[in-house]
Amino acid sequence: MDYILFGIQGSGKGTQGKILAAKIDAAYFETGGELRRLAAEQSPLGQKVKSIITAGHLVPNEVVMEIVEDFIKKSGGGKPIIFDGIPRNKEQNDTLENLLQKLGRQYTGIYFELSREEALNRLVTRRICSKCKEVYPAFYKNPVCGKCNGELVTRADDNADSIKTRIDIFYKETLPIIENWENRGKILKIDAGPAIEEITNALFKTLELI
Repeated sequence: MDYILFGIQGSGKGTQGKILAAKIDAAYFETGGELRRLAAEQSPLGQKVKSIITAGHLVPNEVVMEIVEDFIKKSGGGKPIIFDGIPRNKEQNDTLENLLQKLGRQYTGIYFELSREEALNRLVTRRICSKCKEVYPAFYKNPVCGKCNGELVTRADDNADSIKTRIDIFYKETLPIIENWENRGKILKIDAGPAIEEITNALFKTLELI
């Protein structure tokens, strides 16, 4: 079973997705990370991605789907995959679902629910590792990353105006996808408000992993 993670920015879906991946030995597809990894490769697909990014363009949906299909095939047919950061809009959703169905993948969505107000509060106080890009919440007081010792910094776009714009886009483009999936019985809901450990326990209980 593959899992598609949904959640407003700041909901912690990336943190929970990585914990889940370790629990069930799943491959982890994170759109931004996969784009960066491919751009550093010498493969034809990697060079295509690099040329698009270097030119300052957004990676078009058809190329993103090419990347997803390449990732699935390299991950092996029997291993579950967790998708983080996709789909963000209707076009991505339609092409992703078509691809997963074409490849015979079974999948369901997990929606980490968080209020707009709490998401805004978390995002303006979080920091990110300058090296490995790991994200840390406000309560993490160490000035360096616990994984690679990189310096923790505030993202340039983690200001109130930019965050509100990204949240508005989530409600306009991504939430309708979540509602559609819920109507089809393909969404599991998790309250993303509590502490990390509580959310993990709720997630594992929902998936019957404990």
